[in-house]
Amino acid sequence: MSTLAPPPAGTGELWGPEEFTARLRAVPAERYHDRHPFNVRMHQGALTPAELRRWIINRFHYQRRIPVKDALILAKFDDSALRRSWLRRIQDHDGAAEGEGGIERWLRLGEAAGIDRGRLVSGDEVLPGVRLAVDGYVNFCRLGSPLEAVAASLTELAAPTIMRTRIDAFERCYPWIEAEGLAYFRTRIGQGARDSREALALVLAWADSRREQEAAVAALRFKCDVLWSLLDAVAAAESPAGASAWASVGVPAGAFAEADLRQPAGERP
Repeated sequence: MSTLAPPPAGTGELWGPEEFTARLRAVPAERYHDRHPFNVRMHQGALTPAELRRWIINRFHYQRRIPVKDALILAKFDDSALRRSWLRRIQDHDGAAEGEGGIERWLRLGEAAGIDRGRLVSGDEVLPGVRLAVDGYVNFCRLGSPLEAVAASLTELAAPTIMRTRIDAFERCYPWIEAEGLAYFRTRIGQGARDSREALALVLAWADSRREQEAAVAALRFKCDVLWSLLDAVAAAESPAGASAWASVGVPAGAFAEADLRQPAGERP
């Protein structure tokens, strides 16, 4: 739980910049998906190859929707300089040319883990719970205010740390994944730090009432819930309820071979 003092009841006083920043930072510190049991197991080296591949496949559905949500946010801006600045985020993922960008790097991560890129691009194995979480986030950015949409992106405050943790875990525990496949994580360390600084400055400048400040904090909580829900769906895929979810999108039971599930995490199948 947060150690920050609760706001005075009914006063509606504006939080100062330091307190507002602290309240925003407290959200990912307490609710970011690095604490999710699935991510904890990943970083401990406890995932099987099948589990790791399932995560790569389902997380790709989120990755490919990032430039879509950023385009929706960009369309809300009246200032051309701000639009140019935010456009860089779209290019970070889509690339300035074919074969570049974060989406391409994620496809290469999949290939390094033994997943054909056609299998990733098809989206046939994306779980319903993952689709629901990701679509909910995209719609939030479509329908919310510019302040709320930008504030939701502040999960980037925690991105550099989780990327460093993930690189270390993959290098130590999953050596069967080719090193070139980790380029996405390496790139996001710098990009996440830059993006969070810029977004935080916008949120601090735009939220000029206590109501808007609270809305920004709530938006960031929502985004943390989206990421947590995505992992809930991935982690539950082996349960009976999860098996029915696979079937609902036409993926047969055993799409991940039983032999693959038994493969030790440190060996490439």
